[in-house]
Amino acid sequence: MSLRHLALASVTGGIILLDQLTKQQIMQTMRLHESIPVIPNLFSLTYIRNPGAAFGLLAGSSNAFRMVFFGLTSIFALGLLGTILLRMPEEDWVGRISVAGILGGAIGNLIDRLRFGEVIDFLDVYIETYHWPAFNVADSAITIGVIFLIIHFAFEKQADPPHESEISSIR
Repeated sequence: MSLRHLALASVTGGIILLDQLTKQQIMQTMRLHESIPVIPNLFSLTYIRNPGAAFGLLAGSSNAFRMVFFGLTSIFALGLLGTILLRMPEEDWVGRISVAGILGGAIGNLIDRLRFGEVIDFLDVYIETYHWPAFNVADSAITIGVIFLIIHFAFEKQADPPHESEISSIR
């Protein structure tokens, strides 16, 4: 395994480890729905279990439907991320690290779904009574990875298009 591959595996593995350790700490030290203010009227640690997708989508669906749905979408997403990572040029470090972060977050939440049938969330951002949906380290890694990937692709220098003379010489 090359040093570059080891670095990418370390990013993915580090996110999975940090995600699982923080969730384990929350489950061991807090009661479900307990909230500990960290920054009053802005941020709390709040132990929540989310059976649905992002923002609680599909939370009201049956357990069997959610398990099949999330199982299939997770397999598809992990396969897609792995394919993207393998096809990215080795010199595209921003892109590769972004995808490695997304992959780590996806695996972290998949572990929760396999272990508990739901995802452990605990980061609660709010202003007064207006709450953003609670999230976790895995969700943060996915979000940051996607943002960096979008910015990276938006500003990536595109290869110069071929000149008309080059196109006509090919014909």
